[in-house]
Amino acid sequence: MGKARIVVTVRMPEAVVDRVIREFDALVPPTDIDGPEVIKAAIAHRADGLLVAGRTRRDAPTIAALPDHVRIIATCSVGFDHIDVEAARRKGVMVTNTPDVLTDCTADMAFLLLLGAARRAAEYEQTMRKGWRQAYGMGEFLGRSVAGKTLGILGMGRIGQAMARRARGFDMPVLYSNRRRLPPELEQGATYVADFRDMLPRIDILSLHAPATPETRAIVNADTLALLPRGAILVNTARGQLVDEDALIDALKSGHLYAAGLDVFLNEPAFDLRFADLPNVFLCPHMGSATVETRNAMGFRALDNLAAVCAGRAAIDPLWTAA
Repeated sequence: MGKARIVVTVRMPEAVVDRVIREFDALVPPTDIDGPEVIKAAIAHRADGLLVAGRTRRDAPTIAALPDHVRIIATCSVGFDHIDVEAARRKGVMVTNTPDVLTDCTADMAFLLLLGAARRAAEYEQTMRKGWRQAYGMGEFLGRSVAGKTLGILGMGRIGQAMARRARGFDMPVLYSNRRRLPPELEQGATYVADFRDMLPRIDILSLHAPATPETRAIVNADTLALLPRGAILVNTARGQLVDEDALIDALKSGHLYAAGLDVFLNEPAFDLRFADLPNVFLCPHMGSATVETRNAMGFRALDNLAAVCAGRAAIDPLWTAA
């Protein structure tokens, strides 16, 4: 039996590319490809599977146009809102993601954003790059301590739980809102609040870890931001779609929010440049999983899924299952 035939649609870390070349009959374009280019490549290479990432869009028409020999789309991401999974299921194309391997890395980024926003890291860093030269008094240029502050988590999946574990190291009480309460052994000492809106007046910092769904779209909006205490902090490493960005900018300008730490945006990479003009926003370009170790692990997990499905075995991380 020959090697499985795959098309790689996005640039991958060197270690992942080495494994692709070693274990698969792979088409590896020199640049990212998407849309009609992927269809053409899949047909030309007679691909059994596609290796994609979060920036590769796979909507229903694109999936319908895939040749029948494509059996799997493996995405190097936990989120899968860039793929129409239901359209793939109807066509019989398995879709897999890469859970677990980026949990700690993304939670680290969330806590980096939390600390950076609270302690005015972006402003301090800019001050140093401009040469400093101005001494600050005891009451000037002060940030906020996070120790002992109450953290609210929206979405208590793997990453939300990892965020709660980190908060314990800062003696932070943790509340969480989720579709359902977790078993006590998974709550990390956090307190469940069934209604998201009921949680907001009780917290100092809100960290978003929920998927983008019709129910969570713009769940952070003018009404819900107003429920937070004045001086609260928002952290988002989940999806930009969870936030009404106009409302967030208004809350940051008015001082209702003390600061925000943002790694994701409604439009990426063409994010709203108004955020860049706000000194109380700590910004990152969607880098929650961006370490060598984690990106390699994500690529390897996607390749494990590709190898399994192309060999006729069950997917390791299926996003739909046969009835």
